[in-house]
Amino acid sequence: MPAFQQQQGQTSNSRNRVLVPQAKAGLNNMKIEAAQQLGVQIPADGYYGNVTSRETGALGGYITKNLVAMAEQQLSGQAGINR
Repeated sequence: MPAFQQQQGQTSNSRNRVLVPQAKAGLNNMKIEAAQQLGVQIPADGYYGNVTSRETGALGGYITKNLVAMAEQQLSGQAGINR
């Protein structure tokens, strides 16, 4: 197990965890919206092994771009999201 995981008492090898459990539904909605915008099919069984790296990277990039925009607006005191 990598040292950073031992220090934090983590036993899982995955670093893809939701830090705020209450945000999980919102993140899932954002993933579905991103997939629709980009024309990517989200697997019903949750297995992404048959989705190309390009498609999953595009989803991640789209979601990250929107999360950064939301944070910037929140920090600047603006309400609403402009996409």
